[in-house]
Amino acid sequence: MRTVYVNGVFCPEDEGRISIFDRGFLFSDGVYEVTSVVEGRLIDFANHMARLRRSMAELALKAPAGEDALLSIHRALVDKNALTEGLIYLQVTRGAADRDFLYPPEETQPSLVLFTQAKSLIETSAATTGLSIVTLPDLRWQRRDIKTVQLLYSSMAKMEAKRRGASDAWMVEDGLVTEGSSSNAYIVDASGTLVTRPLSHAILPGITRTAVLRLAEETGLAVEERAFTVEEAKAAREAFITSASSFVLPVVTIDGARIGNGQPGTITRRLRAIYLEEALKTAI
Repeated sequence: MRTVYVNGVFCPEDEGRISIFDRGFLFSDGVYEVTSVVEGRLIDFANHMARLRRSMAELALKAPAGEDALLSIHRALVDKNALTEGLIYLQVTRGAADRDFLYPPEETQPSLVLFTQAKSLIETSAATTGLSIVTLPDLRWQRRDIKTVQLLYSSMAKMEAKRRGASDAWMVEDGLVTEGSSSNAYIVDASGTLVTRPLSHAILPGITRTAVLRLAEETGLAVEERAFTVEEAKAAREAFITSASSFVLPVVTIDGARIGNGQPGTITRRLRAIYLEEALKTAI
């Protein structure tokens, strides 16, 4: 049985308790982060904490603990769960208070929950066979740059993709791809240029995205940050996604249309390899 962390206490997962009045439960009033663990070490932890601070600031959420304390909790969960490869989820909510749309008093203590998921991240079939993607309207709220716990539409999109026999979904707004249901989206055009949507309120500023774009430029790959259409994506030489839980994964079909030769592309495979190489070198 897993050990989890709930508001200052490490406990077995079936003993973790959150108030029924927690605003995360009542209003989705909270944010989260997910950090990958490989070989028992944390991938890109500092940048995940920087994004957590930003998300909390955007929602005027009080920090439940300092970064050193959060690092200690992460490491303790790795040890207590003997986690060699997988994920650690961290969730902060505004805390428990009587139900009211208005924020509770300033002295209300935020809730802090962390738990692990053992999962194979590096040796995954999707890295060799690629993902099939369907496109869906992007019906989420307009502050997708904040990593909130409001994930219902992303869940619905994944279920619709599964219903259609696909791996996942890409969101489309005004004819342009925003991002995946839980990932950033990319294409490699006919000229070999990597294209991905620029940062704005429309997409999440992915931690893996930042690293991959830097690595792409360092290897001499042309990078263009602009929105692209579904038709451009279908005509692309390659397509792929990035996220903390998938690193870099190829996309081989979009709405049934084959991308390139229908196999993971050479640029995508190269980016996955160099990302993993650097991530393992810098993990803590």
